[in-house]
Amino acid sequence: MLFVSISFSITTIAQTWDSLKAAKLFGKNVGTIVIYDKAQERYYRYNQPRAAERFTPASTFKIPNSLFGLESGIITDENHLLKWDGVKRWRKEWNQDNTLASAIKYSVVWYYQELARQIGKVKTEKYLKDIGYGNCRVGEKVDYYWLDNSLKISAEEQIAFLKRFYDYKLPFSKRSVDIVKKIMPEEKYKKSVMKFKTGTGNKEDGTWIAWLVGYVEKKGNVYFFAFNIEAATFEKVDRLRNKISREVLKQSKILN
Repeated sequence: MLFVSISFSITTIAQTWDSLKAAKLFGKNVGTIVIYDKAQERYYRYNQPRAAERFTPASTFKIPNSLFGLESGIITDENHLLKWDGVKRWRKEWNQDNTLASAIKYSVVWYYQELARQIGKVKTEKYLKDIGYGNCRVGEKVDYYWLDNSLKISAEEQIAFLKRFYDYKLPFSKRSVDIVKKIMPEEKYKKSVMKFKTGTGNKEDGTWIAWLVGYVEKKGNVYFFAFNIEAATFEKVDRLRNKISREVLKQSKILN
């Protein structure tokens, strides 16, 4: 049975945040969401124990990995091109040359693997420790550590990272942060804009886990969020992530 922990306060989001509705949206699916209202300095959580549990970040790690590439000088800007190696992969957008902007948009794994190899393990470990990202562990494969369960991070820690990223409190240049903010995938609504990154991978037992992390800008305020959910197949976890995460944010009157 899922444990539900919801914080309440006299704010717009709290008035619309209903723990029973959140539980209904998740149903029997195992997952969590953490939301931070910057203006009110309030956290809202569904399934608090899981929110503190660490998992592979998968492609949500493309946010810090982009920063690492820019700060190291390996990537010059969002238009920095890396040549496709000619290996056919499952997604057509991967089977071509890519820039940093297209690589984060289409979650091009090989682009970031090449970037990670060029950065190297020593510098990567330093960057991870400098920003306090999850367990800060690279593991044996410098081009796969964010996918093989070496590096792990919790939803709570994702929020902490995103807050520092948004407020320019990471030990990186404003230029690097601004470039990554600009190229992050975006969804526009009538009253709000969501900047986000998805991530999908496997836990050690083979179970699929899917993330959606990012922030929503609305009426001079910012709401940070970190969502994850698990399922037996890629198709199911992808569908659940895309559906439930946005439904929770919409019911909370954050996306509208």
